Amino acid sequence: MDSAQAINVITKQKVQELLDLSTLYLTGNRNTEIDTVIYSQMQSYFHRPDSMTFKKLFRELDSLKVKSVKVNNLEVYQDFYKEDTLDFAKFNVEYFDSKNKSLGSFEKNAQYILVSTPNTKKEFKFFFLNFYSNPLLKKDSTSVGVTK
Repeated sequence: MDSAQAINVITKQKVQELLDLSTLYLTGNRNTEIDTVIYSQMQSYFHRPDSMTFKKLFRELDSLKVKSVKVNNLEVYQDFYKEDTLDFAKFNVEYFDSKNKSLGSFEKNAQYILVSTPNTKKEFKFFFLNFYSNPLLKKDSTSVGVTK
């Protein structure tokens, strides 16, 4: 398996795990010791988690009453912003209710980063930067003219 295939497999696994943990967390009381452990595990998937990290995700899963999730058609790609190369994953996520009935399939994006581990050049840690993020909207290169 080459590095691109490995990144694709790892990204799909991380997306699926995070969504599984999210649905598990939302089915609990959100104030028990196990809920705290699940939430901490979810935070470990992010490079710099903050209080807003899960807000959009939780709101969507809660509003649809999602009980399980399946990730399909994940594709990793790179985008360029100024002099930076940004890594993104585009994927379809299918939501299911408590009776395992499909609630629909939705296209989502996530931005991730691979951070090299100290003392090695061949090992990396995977972190999300944004989950369910919108890809960067590039500005049109045509400047706005002066109108009279």
